[in-house]
Amino acid sequence: MLKDITRFSFPTLIVFGPGAVASLPDCLSETGIQKPLLVTDPGLVKTAAFTKVQEALKGKHSMIPIFSGVHPNPVEEDVEQAGAQFRSNGCDGVIGLGGGSALDVAKAVAVRVTHDGPLARYEAQAGGYLLITGPLPPVIAIPTTAGTGSEVGRSAVITIPALGRKIVIFSPLLMPQRAIEDPELTVSLPPLLTASTGMDAFTHNLESLTSPVFHPICDAVALGGLELVITYLERAVKNGLDLEARGFMMIAASMGAMAFQKDLGAAHSLAHPLSAEYGMQHGMANAICLPAVMRFNREAASKHYARVAALFGVNTHGMTGVEAADRAIEAVSGLNQRIGIPARLRDCGIPEEGLAKLADKAFEDSCHLTNPRPCTRDDLLRLYRECW
Repeated sequence: MLKDITRFSFPTLIVFGPGAVASLPDCLSETGIQKPLLVTDPGLVKTAAFTKVQEALKGKHSMIPIFSGVHPNPVEEDVEQAGAQFRSNGCDGVIGLGGGSALDVAKAVAVRVTHDGPLARYEAQAGGYLLITGPLPPVIAIPTTAGTGSEVGRSAVITIPALGRKIVIFSPLLMPQRAIEDPELTVSLPPLLTASTGMDAFTHNLESLTSPVFHPICDAVALGGLELVITYLERAVKNGLDLEARGFMMIAASMGAMAFQKDLGAAHSLAHPLSAEYGMQHGMANAICLPAVMRFNREAASKHYARVAALFGVNTHGMTGVEAADRAIEAVSGLNQRIGIPARLRDCGIPEEGLAKLADKAFEDSCHLTNPRPCTRDDLLRLYRECW
């Protein structure tokens, strides 16, 4: 399967396989981009993945402008600076290269260069998606992690300092026109980052599955994504050169993003403030918070958790839904432990005195609105304390 380049669409056209980055010039031609802006982060420009992209761009596109200032948790100024570079260089499209942060900034740039600021006007929760109109400059997304699935998603998550929190910018128009998923670009990802981004993909799929929004197609996609993470994440963590595991994790991440058009749940509402306030890696925050959220949801989501337990190989025959849910929670906690995820927020330097403010921010976050069990602000604070 991984020996050939395959192309499929759901609905973003994906170019997948080892060496797929070589198809970048074709993707530029297919999308009509003559002068792209490459958006990435400062760490990535020193990597082999960046070199592979440069090699693919030799010739006509070898001198394209590059914005490499994306923060690990992107902020509004990243979008503003990249947008200014887009305009000053007369660009007509964007290449996003990196993890979810770089890809989200690339998509937000496409909005910002065609729409008046500030960026907060377009917050999905406040109805800003109604203000986003086309056409937008085309975006080509090249992920170097297997986590967010932003390469096929229709949203971007950006921290707005004036608001003191992250916002979600959403529109179907934000979906990249091409996603190039090349597992060779992920082989140098360190084990802990492989683990945390992989658990981000797991959380996307799981929270999409348990969201009460009706979308059986996404439910099926989410179950498939969960099975891939359960099968391949440990392999990818233990052996970064395992291209089969790396490739299937990229697919699992994309499946998570496809599925979460249903929306997410409380784990994401807890994770977003941890990144905005303390710079915690998003997938790590999700991974640590997820078992506590699953315990909170165990009765409301027992039917779904029972299916997850079965994917982990648990024989659930004869169990009640809640008993099977408990086995799923144990399995997720065990997976976290085996791949090196810290057990508690305190292990990541999160201060106990900050939990109340985090709970305020988490309650402002819209993801918990589609949690299978309704959450109050006090519920979210109790979950933080359980995770701490």
